[in-house]
Amino acid sequence: MKFSTYLEKISGVSIYPIVSLVMFIVFFVLVTYWMYSIDKTEISRIENLPLDDNNK
Repeated sequence: MKFSTYLEKISGVSIYPIVSLVMFIVFFVLVTYWMYSIDKTEISRIENLPLDDNNK
């Protein structure tokens, strides 16, 4: 049996692709908003974290 035959037996399965698409879009929009709203000094601090020798 194919995987699609199992999915046909589940009632309401068609909502899952829609929910996952909405979750992806919301996450993408939030990350994009955060990227443009973050302070430039914070970006510089995050960039240098792997190279920072101070173990705080």
